[in-house]
Amino acid sequence: MSGELAADLVVVGAGPTGLYATYYAGFRGLSVVVVDALDQLGGQMSVLYPEKPVFDVAGFPRVRAQDLVDSLVEQAAPAEPTYLLGHDAVELEQFDDGVAVTTDRGVRIRAGALLITGGMGRFTPRPLPAGGDYAGRGLRYAVPRPAELTGRDVLIVGGGDSAVDWALCLEPLAASVTLVHRRDAFRAHERSVTELRASSVRLLTPFEVHDVRGDERVAEVDVSGPDGVQTLRVDEIVAALGFKADLAALSSWGIGMSRRHIAVDRSMRTTLPRVFAAGDITDFEGKVRLISVGFGEAALAVNNLVPLVRPDLPVVPGHSSDAA
Repeated sequence: MSGELAADLVVVGAGPTGLYATYYAGFRGLSVVVVDALDQLGGQMSVLYPEKPVFDVAGFPRVRAQDLVDSLVEQAAPAEPTYLLGHDAVELEQFDDGVAVTTDRGVRIRAGALLITGGMGRFTPRPLPAGGDYAGRGLRYAVPRPAELTGRDVLIVGGGDSAVDWALCLEPLAASVTLVHRRDAFRAHERSVTELRASSVRLLTPFEVHDVRGDERVAEVDVSGPDGVQTLRVDEIVAALGFKADLAALSSWGIGMSRRHIAVDRSMRTTLPRVFAAGDITDFEGKVRLISVGFGEAALAVNNLVPLVRPDLPVVPGHSSDAA
């Protein structure tokens, strides 16, 4: 697909925050084009942990990640957005009355404003140095289908939310789950860490992966810790060491950054005119990176950009119940 599109708003990033922003823009009467480098809606949530339960979204005591994405897509549908999936946003042009975003596949979107909610290039996993060339042969960096590891001996490497979440998710499925982390403390949600420590998951801290061996597939892993080296029999390794995002486009756009995130003010404005941002990609004093916070930021951004795109409309919207 190539050519030119026009809309009131272009949203870069089709994760949960971007999908909610798309709904809200439609609610405010704006037309929307959504761009994302991934080839499916939902962002990392759909790609990395679609089966993970999510607990911190208002109104949902517990919701499966993919179910939440599906509901957000349904909620956004009345806005009739145009989705450009598998497109990297690579070029930004600015005009007095709007912006233009061009993708790596030659599509140019002219809009009144831009809202960045992630999606800036493809994210790649941080490699497990000792894993060598075992990727796809027992070494993986995500668990989109946990059932595939049923009855397997699984080693998880890492200490963040993904590592802890996958350990808890796989505990009832795998023959065994061992989690190796180089520190005693975890960087995951307190509730999840408490649940992990009460589970049957074997915790090895502070330990690091020293060597990975096997013929066609992973068979053994040496881990080193305070008492020396231990050899573990392993069928699968899940390396949850985080991901690196390609922020080259942001740098070329000249947008103000803060700690490798986009700097925004209280109205979610960036340093560039008519360019707003929301969700995990933003940074400001007191920033908390939660899905629920991203939804609020999306609403703030859309309401504050509306008068730029539609001068006849106010910042403050009416109640959604009045629109029925």
